[in-house]
Amino acid sequence: MQAADPNTLTPEEKAAGWKLLFDGKSMKGWNDIRKQTPPGDSWTIEDACLKSVPHPKLREDLFTAAKYADFELAFEWKVSPGGNSGLKYRIQDRFWLDEKRIKEYKKFEELANAYATKRDGTRSAGTQEGHRDAQRGAYYQAGALYGMVPAAQAAAKPVGEFNQARVLVKGKHFEHWLNGIKVAEGEMDAPAALAKTADRWTKESPIYKALANQPDKLCPIALQNHGDAAWFRSIKIRPLKN
Repeated sequence: MQAADPNTLTPEEKAAGWKLLFDGKSMKGWNDIRKQTPPGDSWTIEDACLKSVPHPKLREDLFTAAKYADFELAFEWKVSPGGNSGLKYRIQDRFWLDEKRIKEYKKFEELANAYATKRDGTRSAGTQEGHRDAQRGAYYQAGALYGMVPAAQAAAKPVGEFNQARVLVKGKHFEHWLNGIKVAEGEMDAPAALAKTADRWTKESPIYKALANQPDKLCPIALQNHGDAAWFRSIKIRPLKN
């Protein structure tokens, strides 16, 4: 399903209902953080890619302007050596937290739970925390449903090369494909997936409840800035009928 050039659609893709989410030259279709107050510096456009800026003053993800329920999404990505990034979907909530306060808590999850409960975060710069999640195992490798369902196998290309990813989401069912290989599949509310979520956030956490229940079906899609350089292009989506 690859078009001849990046950030384009083939006639067959257009006929099948695919839409480009990135035109290769502008933030059209995305919430442009550079125009917010204070202006964001986490994302830029480089070499016809959306690029996450390493170590920005204000680290934040990049969200689509439109919201989606069931969909099929395809995109190409690469990261810098030792880098980390990700794709987020079925986003149930958004709130600000001050990463500079991480030392007040035992771990990031406790900090996030506190802000999700108190809702006292404001748009301001925090610090960056460096992580190398892939070294923690299959639950955190490329293609996994992060921390919930592991990747069945390693399928990423060497650093510096573009990977082809495809994500299918229909109801609570999901499929993650990487370079033509199905690396993860399952139900978001499967007992094993929810158990992993509870282990991370605790069942009393508002974050756990949002992930487990997913009351909002129409949600934005986001690209993650994890503090490292990552490039995304040829981002296309095909909404699916219920």
